[in-house]
Amino acid sequence: MECNDINCPEHGRLKTKGATFYGSVISDKMNKTVTVQWPRKIYIPKYERYQIRLSKIKAHNPPCINAKMGDYVKIKETRPLSKTKNFVVEEILGQKEYVQIQHQELLTKTEREKAKVKKTPQIDESEEQ
Repeated sequence: MECNDINCPEHGRLKTKGATFYGSVISDKMNKTVTVQWPRKIYIPKYERYQIRLSKIKAHNPPCINAKMGDYVKIKETRPLSKTKNFVVEEILGQKEYVQIQHQELLTKTEREKAKVKKTPQIDESEEQ
């Protein structure tokens, strides 16, 4: 299939930079646009627990990739394409690849949060006197 889209990262002139996210397509009703959603963990210090929240972003869907609802995709940041679109779909992933990537990201975030909690300063009694 030939791609004539200028805003395609592979066949067009669109440059990608910055953030990369992996998520699932929850809507493909708009023309050349998909809505991508993924979970993230937020640490709540008061309760010393993690809360799962969802992030949603609209991304450009080139005709050569043509992601459908339910697909797992990789999106990358780019220049603003419209008022709400700053990302473009780079590739479609399989479910197994997506689960592995999400698991790795959540583990690294959890390890970072634990490191923050452990780095609280300890005051020695000998220093106070």
